[in-house]
Amino acid sequence: MLFDNYQTDGFFDEMFDANGVPRPHYATVFDGLNNVPKDEYKNKQAAVELAFMRGGITFTVYNDSLGTERIFPFDCVPRVIPVEEWEVIEQGLIQRLHALNLFLHDIYHEQKILKDRIIPAQIVLGAKHFRREFMHFEVPKDIYVHICGSDLIRDHDGRYLVLEDNLRCPSGASYMLENRSALKRAFPDLFQAAGVKPVVGYPQELLKSMQFVAPPNSPRQEHPNVVLLTPGVYNSAYFEHAFLARQMGIPIVEGRDLVARDFKVYMRSTAGLVPVDVIYRRIDDDFLDPSVFRPDSVLGVPGLVNAARAGNVCLANSIGTGVADDKVVYYYVPKIIKYYLGEEPILSQVDTYLASEAQDRTYILENLDKLVVKSANEAGGYGMLMGPWASSEEIEGFRKNILANPRNFIAQPPISLSRHPTWDGDCFEGRHIDLRPYILYGDKITVTPGGLTRVALRKGSLVVNSSQGGGSKDTWVLQNKAMA
Repeated sequence: MLFDNYQTDGFFDEMFDANGVPRPHYATVFDGLNNVPKDEYKNKQAAVELAFMRGGITFTVYNDSLGTERIFPFDCVPRVIPVEEWEVIEQGLIQRLHALNLFLHDIYHEQKILKDRIIPAQIVLGAKHFRREFMHFEVPKDIYVHICGSDLIRDHDGRYLVLEDNLRCPSGASYMLENRSALKRAFPDLFQAAGVKPVVGYPQELLKSMQFVAPPNSPRQEHPNVVLLTPGVYNSAYFEHAFLARQMGIPIVEGRDLVARDFKVYMRSTAGLVPVDVIYRRIDDDFLDPSVFRPDSVLGVPGLVNAARAGNVCLANSIGTGVADDKVVYYYVPKIIKYYLGEEPILSQVDTYLASEAQDRTYILENLDKLVVKSANEAGGYGMLMGPWASSEEIEGFRKNILANPRNFIAQPPISLSRHPTWDGDCFEGRHIDLRPYILYGDKITVTPGGLTRVALRKGSLVVNSSQGGGSKDTWVLQNKAMA
């Protein structure tokens, strides 16, 4: 039996309770996998990996001696979420995105939340991604964040916590879709028996969200022209860019394929210039328009910002949303929810200390070997100190950085992330996981049922990012409540 020697090791395990008994919502998965002969399971895992290789399902790791292009690691044991848990997650994510969108509108207009001193003004105005030049900039339908990927973890008690929000160019949705396709091919009977909510509609829902924010003066209201703007084939997420564009049935373009004229944006084609209404951009603000941001950028489109200012093209996500990605602003999200919605947060978040606050800074500096320290604007697992596992040199390096620029750092207690059975090549062992659901904001806010479960494939590691040795799992949200 494949799970006979599986140990939870005192962590919160997604599939098994503390006594090693499968949780009710995992009954179908446990029964379906436990009796699979080991050699057959190995063959299925190998077949999936081969399919990923042939399909070019890859990501890029820069500055690595083993090469840049990697097959995205996939583990065949699905993460299962009962519908009653998912309903709470869904409500919490909708609440969170609603509040953050109101926050973005406010800070780029009246700045009431700053005037009422709910958040210190210097925290927002000093954020790396706050764009002063976009004060009073109107965005279609007042929607700033059209696609959001908030990362969730579970602590030792199984509580879902928001770890961070990704409101600029959240990635990974393509792997969510490919993971589902791979697992349905590998274990079709198991998938059918479990009764799983579909994710296949994500690309069309994404397209609808894009079309919903087409400029109101566009003559193509029924069928607005949407394009996906990519930095190009050498970008780490290019597979995803090409995949999503293909699934949505829209052109994928680079900056050189677009031209701005008379405050409008056009796509170059063999038939001439084609007007563009909405740009799903996978390029950071700094590179979008060399006439406004970095003048050395060859990835963007000169004049794009003026076209957006004139209301003739919509950018998804909007320029300036990165201020809400800031890990210092994250500290204030519960207050943001309370301020704009008059509600308590449905989803909790990780206890956080701000190095910019004198009392917190003293505590952080005295406990660097016990805390996780993060740079305010880094991503992908970079710019982070894992205190309990760090060397004395790393700790001292962060101490100097914190003292030099305290605004740029937060600290959090280490969280014993939940674990999940994961194939290590010969048996199942527990590996730490998180979850990135995808939230879309069009005519309403919707959450795709599931998301990308990321798994730390290295034993004992808490870092799930693909660039740091992580992989992923399919995420099943059950249609019906599990029978206890």
